Amino acid sequence: MSANRKGDRRERELVNALDEAGFAVMRAPASGSATERELPDVLAGNGERFYAIEAKSSAGDPIYLDGEEVEALLFFSQNFGAKARIAVRFDREDWYFFHPGDLYTTDGGNYRVKKETALADGTDFAEFVGDSERMTLDDI
Repeated sequence: MSANRKGDRRERELVNALDEAGFAVMRAPASGSATERELPDVLAGNGERFYAIEAKSSAGDPIYLDGEEVEALLFFSQNFGAKARIAVRFDREDWYFFHPGDLYTTDGGNYRVKKETALADGTDFAEFVGDSERMTLDDI
């Protein structure tokens, strides 16, 4: 399966999961294609939370995001009134979410998410949609 088809399938999977969690959600039809405007992959809102999401998936290798792509997401989110989030999914794992500012920045100005970082530091799906809240031992 080509990387584009797999990415499209993963985006649809995220859209369906957000829909099932009670969000009004749409996949931007022009994201990643030949358009003059940079659009996020997914827009989602539930009346309380509004997100512009760039979704990426990988078999296990680190996920890299172009710096311009992230800047475009931040610009769109600010103008639209949504929170910018990067959603990452590694094979056999769930979705994890990051604010772009929380990602590792490479020397070239791009962004990287490793699988172990996603599992340790990412916001999981249940917390992202408001079904749970992260607690640490310090919170207890």
